[in-house]
Amino acid sequence: MALPNARPVRAPRGTEISAKSWQTEAPMRMLMNNLDPEVAERPDDLVVYGGTGRAARSWEAFDAIARKMHEEGRIPEPTLAGTLTITGGCGGMGGAQPLAVTLNGGACLVVDVDETRLKRRQSKRYLDEVETDLDTALAKVMAAKNERRALSVGYVGNAADVFPELLRRHRAGEISVDVVTDQTSAHDPLSYLPTEFTVEQWDAEAKADPVGFTKKAQEAMAAQVQAMVEFQDEGAEVFDYGNSIRDEARHAGYTRAFKFPGFVPAYIRPLFCEGLGPFRWVALSGDPKDIEVTDNAIKELFPDNKHLHEWIDAAQEHVEFEGLPARICWLGYGERHRAGLLFNQLVAEGKVSAPIAIGRDHLDSGSVASPYRETESMKDGSDAIADWPLLNALTAASSGATWVSIHHGGGVGIGRSIHAGQVSVADGTELAAQKLERLPTNDPGMGVIRHADAGYERAIQVADERGVSIPMHDDLAATRQADQ
Repeated sequence: MALPNARPVRAPRGTEISAKSWQTEAPMRMLMNNLDPEVAERPDDLVVYGGTGRAARSWEAFDAIARKMHEEGRIPEPTLAGTLTITGGCGGMGGAQPLAVTLNGGACLVVDVDETRLKRRQSKRYLDEVETDLDTALAKVMAAKNERRALSVGYVGNAADVFPELLRRHRAGEISVDVVTDQTSAHDPLSYLPTEFTVEQWDAEAKADPVGFTKKAQEAMAAQVQAMVEFQDEGAEVFDYGNSIRDEARHAGYTRAFKFPGFVPAYIRPLFCEGLGPFRWVALSGDPKDIEVTDNAIKELFPDNKHLHEWIDAAQEHVEFEGLPARICWLGYGERHRAGLLFNQLVAEGKVSAPIAIGRDHLDSGSVASPYRETESMKDGSDAIADWPLLNALTAASSGATWVSIHHGGGVGIGRSIHAGQVSVADGTELAAQKLERLPTNDPGMGVIRHADAGYERAIQVADERGVSIPMHDDLAATRQADQ
């Protein structure tokens, strides 16, 4: 019987390296080559040849060695190959989850009570298959996990029932779950179906007794969140996407609801400290060829951004346009304005057939106060301070945005966040160029300032490196220099 977590290993080929230099890339490749099925006698047992001597003490030790090699240099785009992610919700926001997993090579089981949502996502190629039998769905995703093959399966069921059942099977060794998250509409309890009701009863029951329905929904959320917490106890990677499901579970009396983190403090905040966030553009012509032109242009503009190139290529192949064709990628402070100016030039030169609208997502580094998502667990405790999105909106207005908006709710529920939005139009004019020089610079710059003000060393470093003026920080620096 193979050791736990066994998987096929093959050394990378080619001249592109993932470590800092060939001095660390070489031993990593040689270690992996020793366990190549073409080389090793019993690779699943980590045995290269001979009796019981192993290339590493365990697969966990092998992973630690490989991870350390990567930490010595630049971090590659990680892969989810050989993992199983389970999640809930496949509606407007949650529908992107299965594709996000499969684009990174993983297997995904997404649970939704409404079969029509799953079918819609399948028709748009965001989801591979839909099943109504849990055993069949699990057999498919476990086969994909074991074969390190990308596959997403939607299962029609209530996550409040399904997640505890998946936990039971995981503990029994019937399945092996690696990542657990959720994107149900938990921020609005009337949009989360209690286990007592069917989809057909949903609307009528919610309208007839909204208070009672809310209580039942919160109890169902508590059951789902408890399973998520206990998956974390079992060693799975568990995180909240910011839909307030943890808080609703807390309202139902589950005291361990906040044992797993939100995804921003867990993964995204270091990016926010660099002003790195979503940059979105829309072809107002409605012609997909205009997006193709901008895709190629932005890849040429940032030739060394491997992640950007991989994402654009994947999006071109897998992501269908809905409505006006659009694209989104992540760019940082000092990059967004360059992309905006490039798009304006494309319009001016007639390389695209109409102007381009340029904006971003709510989820950004300096435009939001959202204690359950973007500003959860801030270093200085400033999670709920609402000045920042207002300052961001004022900055956007004075920087020449075509329109500015202030939003309430933002996916985590009314009363729980404030977001500022901004959009500019690249119409090929000189005035647009002036605005696109300023707005996409100042907007993420507010994110760098916001995180530097909260005490994040990376944000302070970025401000120093890229010339972001932070009055309080500059005054302190001047004082230190005078003291010296």
